[in-house]
Amino acid sequence: MAEAMNVQITEELKAIRKDLAFIKTHMFDPDTIMSFEEERRFKQAMVELKEGKTTPLSKLKKELGL
Repeated sequence: MAEAMNVQITEELKAIRKDLAFIKTHMFDPDTIMSFEEERRFKQAMVELKEGKTTPLSKLKKELGL
């Protein structure tokens, strides 16, 4: 009886390890997905960049004395 229980536990652990390996392989980084608000702000920033409404970092550093 104990032997059968050990075999069952071993098989269950193998299945859990297999599932865990699958999850690790297919898990995504939530930081790589933009929210709707982030997407809206990004698109607005791209429009401003194309229209020349942004300040280059080098110029900003110069203005701030950095």
